[in-house]
Amino acid sequence: MDATTAGMATTAAAMVWFRKGLRLHDNPALEAARRGAARVYPVFVLDPRYLRPDPDAPSPGSARAGVARVRFLLESLEDLDSSLRRRGSRLLLLRARDDVSDAVCAALKDWNISKLCFESDTEPYALARDKRVTDFAEASRIEVFSPVSHTLFDPAEIIEKNGGRPPLTYQSFVNIAGEPPEPVMEEYSVIPPIGDTREYELFPVPKLEELGYGDISQEDVPPFRGGETEALKRMRESLQDKEWVDKFEKRKGDPSAFLKPATTVLSPYLKFGCLSSRYFYHCIQDVYRSSKMHTKPPVSLTGQLLWRDFFYTVSFGTPNFDHMKGNKICKQIPWKESEELFVAWRDGRTGYPWIDAIMIQLRKWGWMHHLARHSVACFLTRGDLFIHWEKGRDVFERLLVDSDWAINNGNWLWLSCSSFFYHFSNLRQPPCTTCKL
Repeated sequence: MDATTAGMATTAAAMVWFRKGLRLHDNPALEAARRGAARVYPVFVLDPRYLRPDPDAPSPGSARAGVARVRFLLESLEDLDSSLRRRGSRLLLLRARDDVSDAVCAALKDWNISKLCFESDTEPYALARDKRVTDFAEASRIEVFSPVSHTLFDPAEIIEKNGGRPPLTYQSFVNIAGEPPEPVMEEYSVIPPIGDTREYELFPVPKLEELGYGDISQEDVPPFRGGETEALKRMRESLQDKEWVDKFEKRKGDPSAFLKPATTVLSPYLKFGCLSSRYFYHCIQDVYRSSKMHTKPPVSLTGQLLWRDFFYTVSFGTPNFDHMKGNKICKQIPWKESEELFVAWRDGRTGYPWIDAIMIQLRKWGWMHHLARHSVACFLTRGDLFIHWEKGRDVFERLLVDSDWAINNGNWLWLSCSSFFYHFSNLRQPPCTTCKL
């Protein structure tokens, strides 16, 4: 069912379940809930899996997220709540005791929801979580609409077009994919009101200091603020320089440019869905149409968005994608085991100034230039220490603000020469260790 069909029927109460997709623009799930519904419940559930404090973690935060990424999430939720309030609604924030799906299912029942709308996700954890919610909704005769809107393309459709297998080269993916669907361009100033929430305990967006991470007063505040408002502002500022857009080439750029990075720094906003990848692609195309010449994929700006979709597709179609063992596209390499060397790399104490500076920036800001990511990933794996890529992947997954399961794993596989491209040469650079933007 597409967004148009989904929005035709009159619905007493619809729930928009935000997970990724923390935005109002180009949000088919929100659009489908808004159209034809008398009441709309915008919901986000705080997941203890990602937010629960871990006193044994190597830096403040949870086991799966450092404070930089948690801060970015909370800022994004605050911005989303503000945007909803300006349109006569608000964000209903719930806290899961353990399983997010239990909190969502309880709200569906207690609020007498007749239609559930949420953005499709491809991560294994998300797929299992969403199936529990979908099974409950279907058993309760609740209509479910779950569009693909976090990526340019539907990974399942790409795999089907490729004979049931994910394309394992970038060029084959691009050839199969074609042009992405147009974004939902409709803007609106009003969202149907929220209905009775009964006795539910609803929470304001918490402050970072309230999550129990201990003394974080000495933690740096990254220069990238979360939220859709900042995402759109940053995108428009980047695209105003049409010459820079036309000449953008992924291999070029200064990885030591800190105060004004050499890239758009939009990857965190794409990760959390504060910026729609389809809308971004559409806006880049508008710039290209007014230029005489511009760079092409894989090195262009649109090429970076296609890289993102490539890894989403391969990860969705490859069992055990995030492991060496049981992963049929991953070389089985006898990596060394040295906790001492690994910790020195993780904590920026290798004695190599460039490597240590990058890892310190990661720890403080949760972000670094893609060539810097390239450097430290190669240093840990095939370049110097010969330590398992999964160890580095876990550090990036926890500390990067733009950490993305599909892209992070895909690039560690690539950069460790475990998959995709085994024989590295200076004539062919791999993509960075998350979105190249």
